[in-house]
Amino acid sequence: MTNTTDGTTEGTTNARAGKTTGGTNRRALLRGAGIAALAAPAFIGKGMAQGSVRWRVQSHWPKASSSFTASLGVLADEVSKRTDGAFKLELFGAGEFAKGPGIYDLVRKGVVAMGTISPSYIQDDAQAASFLYGIPGTLRESWEMQHIVKNLGIEALVNEDLTKQGVQILAEKVLPTELTVTKKIENVDDFRGLKLRSSGTMLDYLAKAGAAPQYIPGSELYQALSSGTVDGAHWGAAVGAKSMSLWEVCKYHVKPPLAQTTDAFILNMNELEKLDDAMRVALLDAIETRFYARSVEYVHAEAIALSQGIAENGLEVITLPQDVLDLLAKASIEILDTEAQKGDRAEQAADIYKGLMRDLGYA
Repeated sequence: MTNTTDGTTEGTTNARAGKTTGGTNRRALLRGAGIAALAAPAFIGKGMAQGSVRWRVQSHWPKASSSFTASLGVLADEVSKRTDGAFKLELFGAGEFAKGPGIYDLVRKGVVAMGTISPSYIQDDAQAASFLYGIPGTLRESWEMQHIVKNLGIEALVNEDLTKQGVQILAEKVLPTELTVTKKIENVDDFRGLKLRSSGTMLDYLAKAGAAPQYIPGSELYQALSSGTVDGAHWGAAVGAKSMSLWEVCKYHVKPPLAQTTDAFILNMNELEKLDDAMRVALLDAIETRFYARSVEYVHAEAIALSQGIAENGLEVITLPQDVLDLLAKASIEILDTEAQKGDRAEQAADIYKGLMRDLGYA
């Protein structure tokens, strides 16, 4: 097993306990990093004496997206505050250097030091990436996804692959994925053939249930809906739909959630290692602590956004009929089993999911 300088542990994950064997747990290191950040103002001073550090950060969120400000913008402010202005994050909206799946390679090659992505973009780069994104139809509450990602080892399993490529991924928040559509869904025939913008395992999930999903970058989504290229989309859930003005076109918001999913930060490990100790600690600890705060904020924000959509946009909240839910439940089992076949780490991730679902009475 190899421990990288940023605290990422490469090793075998204990699926039920969320531990690593034969080395140090990365979360323990990050907890220690948080203590060090509180106790080491002298190190911050040294970083300032050496001159400012500026990282370019390419986001998959358009600047219109709420997460560009409330997630990425808040993190940038926090890192600057923790380093007394010595460490600045320069933020770029979707498409300024790259968009969607192209952001991973941009960070991996060091063109920018950091990015934000959906883990669904890196399914070919890490066996367990789909499990970090979230398997549709499995977990139902935000806390369940937070627990499985950080405490039970899903994030660590993904990093076992990514650190070999010089990249580290850290979950940014948990958020629900919900459809917003232009056409009311009252039965399975209404759902079949529905053209839906999607990504990652959700593409297969929706296709297996009879819809016609396709991937469209966020920067092109409003136009695709306006022109009728697609009949609906998921961009997060209510918060995402509101911030992207999707409810101007889509008058139906669909419950229940398709999945609990995550957004994520990706970091170039060479650039991370170049930081002095205090700056590295400030960044990693801010990301880790912000994950929990932002995930809880998002639950609150979802309720507010949906109420505003009903009042301001004439939005109608609809529930998928049982015959559609039955198709989705069958598709969920197929997706989980298919993803588990990608390799040893994917199989471990599937076991973690199944174990938690048994504990929760879902399986």
